[in-house]
Amino acid sequence: MKKVFVLDTNVLLSNPDSIFKFDDNDVVIPISVIEEIDTFKKDQSETGRNAREVSRILDRLRKKGALSSGVRLFDERADSGSLFIYLGHNMEILPELLADGTDNHILAIALTLQKQFGESRAVIVITKDSNLRIKSDAFGIPAEDFEADKVDIGHLYSGILNVKIDSSAINSFYTKRELALPGTDIMPNQFIVLEDDRDATQFVYGRYDHQEHVVRMLDPHADGVWGIYPRNIEQTFALEALLDDSIKLVTLSGNAGTGKTLLAIAAGLTKTTDEDEYHKLLVARPVFPLGKDIGFLPGDLNEKLNPWMQPIYDNLELLLSGGTHTRQKRLSKNYQELINQGMLQVEPLTYIRGRSLPNIFFVVDEAQNLTPHEIKTILTRAGEGTKIVLTGDPYQIDNPYIDSQNNGLTYVIEKFRREPIAAHVTLRRGERSELATAAATLL
Repeated sequence: MKKVFVLDTNVLLSNPDSIFKFDDNDVVIPISVIEEIDTFKKDQSETGRNAREVSRILDRLRKKGALSSGVRLFDERADSGSLFIYLGHNMEILPELLADGTDNHILAIALTLQKQFGESRAVIVITKDSNLRIKSDAFGIPAEDFEADKVDIGHLYSGILNVKIDSSAINSFYTKRELALPGTDIMPNQFIVLEDDRDATQFVYGRYDHQEHVVRMLDPHADGVWGIYPRNIEQTFALEALLDDSIKLVTLSGNAGTGKTLLAIAAGLTKTTDEDEYHKLLVARPVFPLGKDIGFLPGDLNEKLNPWMQPIYDNLELLLSGGTHTRQKRLSKNYQELINQGMLQVEPLTYIRGRSLPNIFFVVDEAQNLTPHEIKTILTRAGEGTKIVLTGDPYQIDNPYIDSQNNGLTYVIEKFRREPIAAHVTLRRGERSELATAAATLL
């Protein structure tokens, strides 16, 4: 039985291609939704870009025929669903209390269609607004969130696999420095912890070689990077991925204080200034305030951006002080000197579109505040020889239009887990301070 999906404005603004995600079912867009989208089209934000894209898609479909009568969504498919721009609805079926507003118009249209089709077709409201889903449920109309771009955060790929083996296999791994694990589903560049099946305190670890289909023992970085030494096994894995030039995309997720950004910048400084593998270290982050924004800031561009980029500068100062909070001699070589030499660049992501970035170590901090489309825009900027590192905490999101399941970071982790040029590590143990770890755990 074909279904009828009534789309809310927020679905289209989050993903303009959502129109085409309902297979052979029919899609209805209320005229009030079109009017609401029109109010966003002049915005210079991602929402404005999506509003303009929705308008372009609908204009292309309009050339096939009258949208009010329905047009086929897929010309090449015999079972194509149709798109309708719905004008008529009976507001009398709603109480006077709900007589106005786009959400209530959507609800009225769904009720009208439900009455029209009866039991022959299911009418479902698709919205990211939980209040509209509650109201729809109150009127007996099924309502769902748009799930096509969501990732199950509870089963998000961690990048680490624990495998129990017998002690003889562990001894063989020590001797040969590699071990085959037939019958185990392992992702490229996944990190493996091999535990003794009789004594869990005895373990070794390595990284999966997808070409040879073996786990290879890791050589720990005993010298550290820029005064930073991994404090736990997850940080060891993260550093391994960050320093391997064959891995072009590294994603690091974890709670605040687990060392994601610090390790990424330290690795970038090592590869750029010490090993000369990349022309420049570029560190960027989206501009989202925590709490109420303080408004416009005085000064030139650098002075305006300084409060937003300060978390990055904090990490740079720590690294340039030799990995401690004391002001050592090494601090004289401050980050401004690296910026002046063209080896370091710190900037917001606002102007990334249209750029080409060859041979750069590119760290994107707070990537959980980016949409999947924004992440795609960033990754497609990578030129020859560029390595991109995305860091973030999927549970600390300041962008009001995304959540832990549909943000750009979790989207990339899920999509790239089987790619040989990518690696991911989830860091769980906080190392910033005892207080920070307790706060991340308890609050």
